[in-house]
Amino acid sequence: MAQKTNTQAKSTPVKDIKYYQKKFWKVFFYGLGGIFLFFLFASWGLFGKMPSFEDLENPNSNLATEIISSDGVTLGKFYNENRTAIKYKDLPKSLVDALVSTEDERFYEHSGIDARRTFGAAAKLGSNGGASTITQQLAKLLFHGEGSRFPLFRMIQKAKEWIIAIRLERQYTKNEIIALYFNQVDFVNGAVGIRSASKVYFNKEPRDLNVEESAMLVGMLTNPSLFNPVRRPEKSLKRRNVVLGQLVRNHHLEESAKKLLEKKPIVLNFHPESHLDGTATYFREYLRDYMKNWVKTNKNQMEKNMIFMEMVSKFTRLSILKYKTMLKKRCKRILRIFRKNFLFNKKEIKMLLLLIFRMPKRIKYLNKL
Repeated sequence: MAQKTNTQAKSTPVKDIKYYQKKFWKVFFYGLGGIFLFFLFASWGLFGKMPSFEDLENPNSNLATEIISSDGVTLGKFYNENRTAIKYKDLPKSLVDALVSTEDERFYEHSGIDARRTFGAAAKLGSNGGASTITQQLAKLLFHGEGSRFPLFRMIQKAKEWIIAIRLERQYTKNEIIALYFNQVDFVNGAVGIRSASKVYFNKEPRDLNVEESAMLVGMLTNPSLFNPVRRPEKSLKRRNVVLGQLVRNHHLEESAKKLLEKKPIVLNFHPESHLDGTATYFREYLRDYMKNWVKTNKNQMEKNMIFMEMVSKFTRLSILKYKTMLKKRCKRILRIFRKNFLFNKKEIKMLLLLIFRMPKRIKYLNKL
């Protein structure tokens, strides 16, 4: 009897271990299957529309429309967002190196998702920053914007980002992804995309940016409002120096060069752009109205925006040199008339002319002079 009791006592722990092992593997495989189904349903669009092949091939970038004269001079822009596309070949190496070193060190090694970084971020509960790759950030910028604060919705968005990122990697080369990303990001102060940012903050083309300027712009990407160099120059300077440190870490910059650059202040040539910038203001307003009417009578509602954005430059045939010559002649004629008939001095007449030319509806009367 005593021997039978001892045998039962010895066999019970063994049964318990096997029971819990079965439970563990059951939960593991069910969980794995659930994750697989979750991503499968997301890819099918059951949690919200997913971009089609055509959407990935031609993402909606909402570019500014540039009005270009027949002799190649930009007269001005029409835009909802001040974004002008740029190609990878026009990006300086320092800018690309700064982006990859700061935002996605293994960008050239993964296929849209950095598994090592993802598991690391999950293990540390995101305390060391997020795990989004450049491609995932691009997917977010292109197709659903700001992330939801509700955990369940954010999980669905994250799954969609991963799927879209993998598709983008299949669709585009790494260089094309970097160019797309730089064309999408918002640098605040009316600068959307790297070309507008270069113009607004430094009044130069992206290809002319130096290392510290590239580092400052890349540093803004984490939080453009927080690292706004116009309103928060101290924070922007610290962030720029962090990016310089990342360049050293990834062997794109020497430590000695970094120390010299860190001592330099941020020197801006701040030049915010608006619809009023440029020349031929009356002609531009006339062109805007003309194109709106042309679109209404020639294309259906779905194609309006595309036609307006793509066709407007084809209707611009005014030479800026001829325009300036015409204005000069008309201004001289007006000056003579005002001097002869009114008691205005030369300075007052010039101010009046400026006022007239800032009011497009009034400029048509100059043709009668």
